[in-house]
Amino acid sequence: MQRITPGHAWPLFGSQATRALERKSAAALPPHTLMQRAGLAVARLALAIAPHARTIWIACGPGNNAGDGYEAAMHLSQWGKQAVVTWPGDEARLPADARASCQRARDAGVVFAAGMPDHWELAIDALLGLGANRPPEGPLLSWAQALNAGAAPVLAIDLPSGMDGDTGQGAAVRTHHTLALLTLKPGLFTGGGRDAAGQVWFDGLGVDASSELPAAVLNVASPRATRMHASHKGSYGDVAVIGGAPGMAGAALLAASAALHGGAGRVFVGLLDPAAASVDSAQPELMVRPWDSLDLAAMAVACGCGGGDAVRSALPRVLSTAQALVLDADGVNAVAADPQLQALLQARGRRAGRPTVLTPHPLEAARLLGQGTTDVQRDRLAAAAALSARFECCVVLKGSGTVIAAPGQHPAINPTGNAALATAGTGDVLAGMIAARLAAGAQAFQASCDAVYAHGLAADQWPQAQPLTAGALARLA
Repeated sequence: MQRITPGHAWPLFGSQATRALERKSAAALPPHTLMQRAGLAVARLALAIAPHARTIWIACGPGNNAGDGYEAAMHLSQWGKQAVVTWPGDEARLPADARASCQRARDAGVVFAAGMPDHWELAIDALLGLGANRPPEGPLLSWAQALNAGAAPVLAIDLPSGMDGDTGQGAAVRTHHTLALLTLKPGLFTGGGRDAAGQVWFDGLGVDASSELPAAVLNVASPRATRMHASHKGSYGDVAVIGGAPGMAGAALLAASAALHGGAGRVFVGLLDPAAASVDSAQPELMVRPWDSLDLAAMAVACGCGGGDAVRSALPRVLSTAQALVLDADGVNAVAADPQLQALLQARGRRAGRPTVLTPHPLEAARLLGQGTTDVQRDRLAAAAALSARFECCVVLKGSGTVIAAPGQHPAINPTGNAALATAGTGDVLAGMIAARLAAGAQAFQASCDAVYAHGLAADQWPQAQPLTAGALARLA
């Protein structure tokens, strides 16, 4: 059993692949083996989470997820805990393995009750598992509500009940810990899944999953290259930031600051506000120039940060000539609203040697796809993949569990970052961080993976008592 923390590229398997792996494994093992292994793993983790708990409530549903719960209850009872099982009450309708585990729990003296105990020090959510991503009803709904309202920690078996393992949507129970069994599911790490799952643990139950293709991987950062002594600013590339329409110069300057602190050799700022100052006195290293005077064919360009409507006139040249491109914010919105710009972006995607990264948040992605934000959030992996395929480029779909997708790559789901990033300007900082890595010669997918990971890690390491501003984040790039 392993605690899932950032730093390892865990493969993430969708529901279809997980069920196929379960069928293969069950056929190759003695009957009931996987459920017995799962129940023992749950019991061991329960003991580790709450070693001093006396009463442990195991809330069981009608399927095999309940079987894992019965097995866990049996072990906990044998180890001296008061294991109390609530269940729907129709034992005859249980799957065969779950029915066998139910009997094993009864034989071990586990208490089966019609209602939840008066108190408990730990609860185990065994209501609904993989494939049962539907809202609980009847007594299961009451128990889910009690799990959410209780003060004791909650441990979910495989998935929080009601959650779609592929997307992270629909969880009816918000848990403190989730023990993923057999495979890690993508939904645990993106969208609402991160909040519902709490700390994720994993036990593969002794099964080799390499026969199945993962739906995604957990993102990790590659080591930063050591800078050679015999190098100069030209060794690390030039970044141009184009944005900052009237009243929004700060967004462009934040992106530029992040590119500068992210290691770019030189950073130029092409502000779209004609009245903007020609120098940033706080950061004199940034070279402010008219955007149309820059040699974009020799630069990594971050375009759109604070661009407003003014960025539309710059986009045809940017899309056609930028050596590498990060299209962010109002740049994305302008493309979404203009079929001609979409055609230019698609044509760029077909040109070799012109790396392109789109960095939409869910609303911007929805505009590009002609959908609603809810549709994007309902399946973030699918939305990022659709955008990547349409424009033949790398897509960074921002949000909790940022998704990085690119043609020919397994999508990556980022495990770093937290709500401290929910403040104005942090997206601009990310655009600058990606541009700096592109300028140094990284491929679009790797540049995006590395920047997204570092961006989130900076927030994770920020002191909780201090508010995180985008300006401070840029200096950590």
